[in-house]
Amino acid sequence: MVNTEIPQNYTNSPSSFNGTPSLTINRDISSLDLDSSNAFEGPEKLLEVWFAASDKALPASASPQGLKAVSQGTWKDMLDLVNCKVLSVIESHNVDAYLLSESSMFVFPHKVVLKTCGTTTLLCGLPRMLEIAALEAGFPHVKANLPNAVAAAATPYRIFYSRKNYLYPDQQRGPHRSWRDEVRYMDKMFVGGSAYMIGKMNGEHWYLYITGPGTILTPPATPEEERVATQTKHVALPDQAAKTIDFEDDTGDETLEILMTDLEENNARQFYLEHASSVAQDNARRVHQARKDAIEHLGVIPEANSSNPSISGNTLVNDSDSRFDVFAQTSSDHSATNSDGEDEALTFSEELTTEGHTLGSVVTESCGLADLYPTAKYPDARIDSYLFTPCGYSANGVVPMPGDGESTNYWTVHVTPEPQCSYASFETNVPTGRETVEVVQQVVGIFKPGRFSVTLFEAKGGSDVLAAKRDKRMDFVEGYRRVDRIVHDLEGYELVFRYFERDGWKGGAPRLGERF
Repeated sequence: MVNTEIPQNYTNSPSSFNGTPSLTINRDISSLDLDSSNAFEGPEKLLEVWFAASDKALPASASPQGLKAVSQGTWKDMLDLVNCKVLSVIESHNVDAYLLSESSMFVFPHKVVLKTCGTTTLLCGLPRMLEIAALEAGFPHVKANLPNAVAAAATPYRIFYSRKNYLYPDQQRGPHRSWRDEVRYMDKMFVGGSAYMIGKMNGEHWYLYITGPGTILTPPATPEEERVATQTKHVALPDQAAKTIDFEDDTGDETLEILMTDLEENNARQFYLEHASSVAQDNARRVHQARKDAIEHLGVIPEANSSNPSISGNTLVNDSDSRFDVFAQTSSDHSATNSDGEDEALTFSEELTTEGHTLGSVVTESCGLADLYPTAKYPDARIDSYLFTPCGYSANGVVPMPGDGESTNYWTVHVTPEPQCSYASFETNVPTGRETVEVVQQVVGIFKPGRFSVTLFEAKGGSDVLAAKRDKRMDFVEGYRRVDRIVHDLEGYELVFRYFERDGWKGGAPRLGERF
């Protein structure tokens, strides 16, 4: 059977360090239908709701932990409105990372980042999110008016909502059937929002809805005819700039997002369950053979507390009090060899043949994602990943900054590898200290897209010249040619959007699905 404990002599596990984020797995999720063949719409909806400018600027009324004081059960109930389930959670000092059946959620003391794909109804969870922030986290709010069926709602500091153009807009539900419907939905909740379409109307484009600092809630009694509709602004010319407004409190916020389509088909096979299971079993066979060879040369290898042999790896998870090494998945019968030296028949545990976190960890290691933010540089970094049936992959990474116990960042990846709708996304706010183009090059090298877009969203400080604007090297990604580059100044932020196609690309025009 599977060894569910980390051997006491396994001293190189990142989980052995104090302060390392811990992970909890939802064991009940196995009863749900997580067949990824139903999650055809890869491009995600991305919502960020800020209730303060930073985790150091929480209002006096709020819990000292801010939104992290909210129970996991409460967030799970909110996610039911969005139509997705929690697979597992990494808890750390200042961010909790939820891996979902359709993408991810990150809860900081001062903000929530929710990213969902497929036909999820993300915006339907927004009113409940504001209510949770008011009643359970103590943020300033508008009181409930129960006779008029108006729930309590915290007043957010800022709202960001964005997404790529849909491939299958007719399959969307609720307020997500069109960009106009989404803007109308948010206008009913917030005063003074701004909507943008960035990119070509007849090509790849990206939508953004943003509110300024000090967001005002739309009074619930405002008649429909008195509401001012937000007009979507088209941003399609390179280096187009609007009015620049600096907000010092936002300094330091930076998000890089890479949205990739037309993945190279053979390379995308690594995100299929059948392929990952084969890789895991091959790994187990090699380690089993190495163990037999070692016993033949050295004699019996002692195991602390008679624990089962495990294949060493650095992607470990724990669930409550139990822990397991995701590579220790061969039968316990393999702890010794036959006395007559004959080969024994290997058997493999269920975890190596079915969807879940075990094969997710195998894919994380084999595809190269584990090397993005390696533990050699970020010793307390943790990765939580899941492989779906028959294909599809999701991963969250939590990256505490070395020497800075107050700073923890995240990255997240989601992959839909089917050829007819292949898509992968990567998002991070980790300050790497290296050129952004190096991160982009490493990511596209893993997924090998035919085309992709890169958005770098960076808060303004005292300088009008940001690194995103200075970094001309971002225009040169090996193996690709840049088609578009758009720079836009927003309220307190600068957005740089780039679109690339592979050199010699013969895949034709982008499949829009949705037209503005």
